[in-house]
Formats: sequence, C-alpha cells, structure tokens
Amino acid sequence: MEEQQQQKKNKYSIIVPTYNECLNIALLVYLVYKHLPDVDFEMIIVDDGSPDGTQDVVKKLQEVYGEDRILLRARPKKLGLGTAYVHGLKHASGNFVVIMDADLSHHPKYLPSFINHVCLSLYRKQMETGASLITGTRYVKGGGVHGWNLKRKLTSRGANVLAQTLLWPGVSDLTGSFRLYKKSVLEDVISTCVSKGYVFQMEIIVRASRKGYHIEEPELLTWVEVYLQVPITFVDRVYGSSKLGGSEIVEYLKGLVYLLVST
Repeated sequence: MEEQQQQKKNKYSIIVPTYNECLNIALLVYLVYKHLPDVDFEMIIVDDGSPDGTQDVVKKLQEVYGEDRILLRARPKKLGLGTAYVHGLKHASGNFVVIMDADLSHHPKYLPSFINHVCLSLYRKQMETGASLITGTRYVKGGGVHGWNLKRKLTSRGANVLAQTLLWPGVSDLTGSFRLYKKSVLEDVISTCVSKGYVFQMEIIVRASRKGYHIEEPELLTWVEVYLQVPITFVDRVYGSSKLGGSEIVEYLKGLVYLLVST
C-alpha cells in the first residue's frame, strides 16, 4: 500500500523529439493516453522546425489535452537528437523521464511495463540503491524487430555487437532509445555527453556505465541492480521515411572510436 501511494506521487515526463512527424504524432499521443490512463505524465514535444506542419498538429493536440499535458518546445532547425533530449529535459517537471521516438517504432503499450509494473515492484530498492534506468531492448528473449529488411537488421545488430565488443557497456541494445530514467541521474549523465546525433544513445549508456551504474540482462537481474532491460518489439515507422542514412552510420563509427579512447 505504501509503495502504491508513493507511485501515485511520481510524475513522468515523456520527451519526444520530432522532425516531419505530422502523420504520426497525433496517433502517438492518443496511444500514450490510452495505455497510461491512471498515470501522472506530461509529453514534451521537441520539434526541430519541421516543414510538414508537425507543430501545427501539436498545437491542435494542446487544445484537446491541455498545454500543461502536451508541451511544445520547438527549435528553429535540426540541431541533433542528443541536444533535443537536453532541451526537453530542461522543461521536464517529472521525477522520472521517458525518452521515445515519435514514429511509433516504440509502441506506447510497453510504457506500463516501464512505469507501473517495473517501477512499482522495484520501489523499495530504488529508494535504497538509487535504481534509476529501465531500458527497452530488442535483443533479449521476448524482444524483436518487425518491418526491417535483412540489411537493416544486420546493420543494427552489427553496430551493437561492435560496440559491446569494444566498450563493454553491459547492455544488449546500445542504439535503442526507448528508456526510462530517474530524472536526477539523467541530468548527471547527460551533462557529460558530447554527441548530438544518433550516437548519443550509445554514449549516454556508456557514460552511465563508466560512472558505476550496474547493467545486467533480465535473467541475471537481482533486486539491487540499478539498470533493468525490458524486452520490446521494435516496429518500423508507420508513416514517413527513416532519417537514418549513411552519414549517421559514419557518425556512429566516429563516436564509437571517440568513446573507446575517451572512456
């Protein structure tokens, strides 16, 4: 009962970076509300000057759900995924922060596993040990990918294997971006990150690992671990085109080398 009462006091800030997501953002917001009916949360939309009218859609959503629940924190142009999270974090009022993609590849149906079940069951040990991060992973039993061709699957899997071999971060999915953080810990770790693009996802986990946060696979978890991994199925975007291209892959490799020599 005490844990349930405390859980009700928690507030979750869901940071969603967007660029040209006018066809996805309304459905995402609807699904988040559908799957979190009894949770105190806010959604912080960080839009990088989308020319497709994404911001107009978000403003319409604010009329429906309220500006206190749907926060639009726009930027004038594309400034990088990592800085989008930093920008969103400045406006977060919750004590926990969720980061997720806008393209529906991260289905909101997994949020109760992140928030209600896992956080509630770990409440006591979170308070005692500082347990602070739950991360979705495609590469453990129960996880997976749908809608990708073989080339993209091999690219993603290869990127993770390469990073695990060189950096030993202790997680199976370094490039995923569906995570829940204790806000104070995210603020601490994010202040040491230098990446701006997709490599930010890898860097923040590696930095956290180097700071001493313990990471284990689900079947090896004990109640004193500070990191959890929740199996998720990653589904390719519903509308629009992927923003991952050759330049992002090059930046990932550069970031990998940088982390190898600097951490």
